[in-house]
Amino acid sequence: MKNIISLSLVKALCAGFLGAVAGMGLVIIIRMLIGLPAWNDEPVIVGGLMVGFISFLIGAGVFRYWWGWANATEITQEVPQGWRRYFSYDTNHKTIGLQYLGIAMFFLPIAGLLQMIGRLDLSEITSTPLLSAQGYESIVGDHGLMMLFIVAIPAFAGVMNYFIPLFIGARDMAFPKLNALSFWMVPPAGLLVLAGLFAGGFSTGWTLYPPLSVMPQPLGIDLVILGVIISGLSSILSGINILTTVIRLRAPGMTPFKMPVFVWSSVATVVLSFSFTQFVAMDLIMLLLSRLMSMGFFEPTLGGNVMLYQYMFWAYSHPATYIFVLPGLGIISDIIPVFARRPLFGYKWVALSSVGIAVAGTLVFGHHMFAAAMPVFLRIPFMVTTMLVAVPTGVKVFAWIATIWGGRIRFSVPFIFVCAGIVLFLLGGLAGIVLATVPTDLYVHDTYFVVAHFHALLFGGFLFPLMAAFYYWFPKVTGKFLNEKRGRIQWWLMTLGAFTFVIPMFLLGLEGMRRRVADYNVATISQNFQIASAIGGFLIGLGILVFFVNLYLGLRNGEKAGVNPWEGRTLEWTVSSPPPENNFVQLPEAIGDPYDYDPGESAGLSSTTSLI
Repeated sequence: MKNIISLSLVKALCAGFLGAVAGMGLVIIIRMLIGLPAWNDEPVIVGGLMVGFISFLIGAGVFRYWWGWANATEITQEVPQGWRRYFSYDTNHKTIGLQYLGIAMFFLPIAGLLQMIGRLDLSEITSTPLLSAQGYESIVGDHGLMMLFIVAIPAFAGVMNYFIPLFIGARDMAFPKLNALSFWMVPPAGLLVLAGLFAGGFSTGWTLYPPLSVMPQPLGIDLVILGVIISGLSSILSGINILTTVIRLRAPGMTPFKMPVFVWSSVATVVLSFSFTQFVAMDLIMLLLSRLMSMGFFEPTLGGNVMLYQYMFWAYSHPATYIFVLPGLGIISDIIPVFARRPLFGYKWVALSSVGIAVAGTLVFGHHMFAAAMPVFLRIPFMVTTMLVAVPTGVKVFAWIATIWGGRIRFSVPFIFVCAGIVLFLLGGLAGIVLATVPTDLYVHDTYFVVAHFHALLFGGFLFPLMAAFYYWFPKVTGKFLNEKRGRIQWWLMTLGAFTFVIPMFLLGLEGMRRRVADYNVATISQNFQIASAIGGFLIGLGILVFFVNLYLGLRNGEKAGVNPWEGRTLEWTVSSPPPENNFVQLPEAIGDPYDYDPGESAGLSSTTSLI
């Protein structure tokens, strides 16, 4: 019991609860002093939760070092060992990486379950609806926000934190304590987004558009807004840390064009993150102030502009699409050469294409506004820029195909997840051309065609590459393999499920099925497509269940892996499995290409790693 109580997570939760109670009391006192009614649930509870968030971080111990530095006091903190380490404050980048992945994997089945409930409700196979209209909006909206901000971003942040120092030959991140602070912001953000469901939910969809979001809504919308703001702050701080690490801590000889493509993709991702997250943060802060203090940022009668929210929201949210998928594209680029036993075709162009996608992705947000109050003369320029983003994306896809073509392929589980991810990503990307063109976008705007497009991109650019990364790097992290047979079962379930999930959605969109609606006319909208999509969602869920079983059994009794079981060329495969505490006894010197495979090398034969 003493071991449990001493965990940073337990201390943080207790401190957060007590801080929230004290914060609510403080807000009540302030309201009484300025002559307002003592109790008003929105400002009192939200104000209390803000204090509780700070208290959570204090309880976790993230400020101890800075407090000691300010008081000229030496602070020492014993790092727990074993499983307790991953529930405690720690500054080692590998621990923080696994903490990020752990929190993402905790919320992944929750977010997936919400989507499955929503799909089951839309299938209308029960005599009475499972959910009310408000309940459906809350479930599906919370699924979207949780999957994006509490699952996708932390999951890739975990991969970046664990492997970027290993990739570039560094012993840790540039700012280890800031790194820990960035992680400990994620648990309260996730709890707030989840708690929004139990505080009445919200009926705005995941985009939280005003004027609906500034009208009377349950408390749940305030909790969700606060959670997303905190998550955004975490990603900004994490992005600054990762960029500094790549710029300042590369090993001798590790020039930019000796870095794996994943590092290039990560740099492009974090530059987007800390450059554009401020837009959605300002948007949500104004929304919260409009709700709590009746400010008129989006109210025309008070001098505001209701369209301001949408412009600022999509100024972030379309670049954010690449924040969600660029690391996944980097994972695909790193895995294909290993299992094709060939150098990555056009490596420098593939690396630079990540930067190209990031730059072009900042110029395309306007296509979300084609059906809104956008000046007509802006439509064509945004249509052109939206189509141009396909150029650097196409560079990656053609390079992957050229690398696989004629390769000595090993169809291991990481490779087949990558292949399925490429097909799904292409499906979503081709649908994006329809949405980039003004006439076709006006026809399918805000229909399930858009939902299918976005899910296909996330399946292909996030979920399937993430699964490939788990199977590929699990031996390095744990020294054990995940079971290949269970991995193939998972792959079949998830691949069949993904296509069964999105293809009916495309057809529903062409039939005119509107997104974010809880009911539809079966005379014009096919119920069979809804049922098929629901079945696809349940197949994906079953595949995720198999993955968690495989993860558990792999940790307990997985087959032992050597230092370099996949015969990779990048630096992480030159250290023991699991890696040492400080990664490298002596900093390596990079002298070769990260994908320097001998054209005559046979699959399954190891050769000397070329990076050192």
